[in-house]
Amino acid sequence: MDVLFIRLLFVIIVGVICSLIRPFNLPSHLDAAVGVLIGAAIIVFEWRLRVMSLKRLIGAAIGSVLGIIGAYLFALVIRNSLPPGPVQSFLQIMVMLIMAYVGLAVGANKGDLLNLAALGGIFGGEKSGKKSFKILDTSVIIDGRIADIAETGFLDGLIVIPQFVLRELQLVADSADSLKRNRGRRGLDILQRLQKTASVEIQIVEDDFPSVREVDLKLIELAKLYEGKIITNDFNLNKVAQLQGVAVLNINELANSLKPIVLPGEIMRVFILKEGKEYNQGVAYLDDGTMVVVDNARKMIGKTIDISVTSVLQTTAGKMIFGKWDERATGRHDSKGISPPPVTAPQATVPAGPASDPAKKAVSERAAD
Repeated sequence: MDVLFIRLLFVIIVGVICSLIRPFNLPSHLDAAVGVLIGAAIIVFEWRLRVMSLKRLIGAAIGSVLGIIGAYLFALVIRNSLPPGPVQSFLQIMVMLIMAYVGLAVGANKGDLLNLAALGGIFGGEKSGKKSFKILDTSVIIDGRIADIAETGFLDGLIVIPQFVLRELQLVADSADSLKRNRGRRGLDILQRLQKTASVEIQIVEDDFPSVREVDLKLIELAKLYEGKIITNDFNLNKVAQLQGVAVLNINELANSLKPIVLPGEIMRVFILKEGKEYNQGVAYLDDGTMVVVDNARKMIGKTIDISVTSVLQTTAGKMIFGKWDERATGRHDSKGISPPPVTAPQATVPAGPASDPAKKAVSERAAD
């Protein structure tokens, strides 16, 4: 509130000064209006400077100085080529404004490539900007796990989000398909979470490659330009980027490396969810999504059982655990072939087979008595 009041007061003071001095030889109210416009323009310029990073400010200053030097050299050529007059003065002023503006814009855009650590002094603690860049892919933004990783502090530094990725994310959020629309909105929410994370700095870059149409190839070109790393969970993008010498941080590989280690012979307790592809197999899933294939467990679908791990298979898509359920180890039948009292309702069903007839006969006799 105080900053807004100071800015408003500054605009009013500039307008009053212009109305009193009348630098444009206009009526007082018109000079005041021009002064208010000038003050507002200065406030907008100051606001833009506040949101810019230090590297961009230094790059803009260097670019503007180089632009002014180039404009001075062009002005010398114009002065020696044209006779003195309004045309010569107009061209000199226009060349100076154009060169200063182009130098300012280009210097600010490329300022992130500066290595402030090489300057020493107060910049000695700055890390190399190019090596710390991490570029986000659309898929990893929609996935959402990147925000959890950043909030835990395992991901820090500068996170770069290209403008073409934001455009793709917005197209997904505006899709007519409700599923795609929800995924796109989830991605926008994840970006807001990342902006609120203190350990990372989010920066949107305008660099684009019009000659490249696919977003994945644009990401690779941007990573080459900034010498950064791509964060993704896209398997195909991972392979293509590695073939072109671009470093990739794959969220899926990180998740697979954090899964618990299971050794053959260990006992696990799993819930058999569905039938397996092979004969008499059951399939279960761990909390992290790891598939567990259990032999001899087809009839235990919908129940929680203890299995013995036989082998572990690590694939590019994730980890698979193979186990076996030993019916004899569960102690479901005693030596007389009579089942113990059931623990739950599903377990009270008498299994089909030769041993079920004596059990049924005993139950019928007790009911007749």
